[in-house]
Amino acid sequence: MFVEKAIRHDSKPEFYRELAGQLKALLDGEHDPIANAANTSALIFQMLPDLNWAGFYFLRQENELVLGPFQGKPACVRIAVGRGVCGTAVERAQSVLVEDVHAFPGHIACDAASRSELVVPLFRDGKVLGVIDLDSPLPGRFDCDDQAGIEALAAIYAALSETNV
Repeated sequence: MFVEKAIRHDSKPEFYRELAGQLKALLDGEHDPIANAANTSALIFQMLPDLNWAGFYFLRQENELVLGPFQGKPACVRIAVGRGVCGTAVERAQSVLVEDVHAFPGHIACDAASRSELVVPLFRDGKVLGVIDLDSPLPGRFDCDDQAGIEALAAIYAALSETNV
């Protein structure tokens, strides 16, 4: 059973281990990818400080991401693979951590307040299904610990959700 609780942590890895446990409990028994994406983005947005956007983009076609459930301001609906931070993460099939979005060539500014971004691909059977996208109004908000923690959450989401999104 899921019970959201404040996470007291001495380190980011400990924080993300506890958050992963909360996500597993939250998604336990539910396999609908949209419901799970909605709850995952809400949990991340609620628990991580200094975010202005947290959500999903799903690969609907070979060359295009489509907006999924999110928390934050309205966002771009479609992103071509290879464009922006999200499209780059899909093209490379790896996480992309951007300390200053203004320095990222081709950054797509859905919210002008965003200054840093972390995008983590969702994988199943070695194929990219989409991404988890986090934005912050603070430059340099994300680091390697955040990347590893969100990669763990992405793996939990992908393992517990059906493939059809």
